[in-house]
Amino acid sequence: MSLQIKIINLSNNQLPNYATKGAAGMDIRAFVENEIIIRPLERILIPTGLFIELPVGYEAQLRPRSGLAINFGITLPNAPATIDCDYRGEIKVALINLSAENFVVKNGDRIAQMIIASYTAVEWQPVDSIQKSDRDQGGFGSTGMQ
Repeated sequence: MSLQIKIINLSNNQLPNYATKGAAGMDIRAFVENEIIIRPLERILIPTGLFIELPVGYEAQLRPRSGLAINFGITLPNAPATIDCDYRGEIKVALINLSAENFVVKNGDRIAQMIIASYTAVEWQPVDSIQKSDRDQGGFGSTGMQ
């Protein structure tokens, strides 16, 4: 059984959908009146015309589309972007052009993927020490390259 989520679609695009049967992410489309040019290293918010009501305990994550990233250098500067369950505004996608060429976004273009994920709220338990592990304080690069 799938999770039912309320959605308003003010765009003329189809609802977010899975491109294949096994896809985890749903394609999100741009809702723009005119083409938008994203210049090299420019960041821009792209509207989608979508508004969602997530149940408590769930978030929507926006992620780059792999084809846009590898073929055109288009990605999300805040990936994965989180849409909290209490946000009711329009979903907008922050895109950045990491290529040396302009990139054009047109209405209906698939610009990102959305994944609905559950999360666990936590309560912090202040303590004076925490248990050591095999890794302990080894951080960036501590496990090597191979």
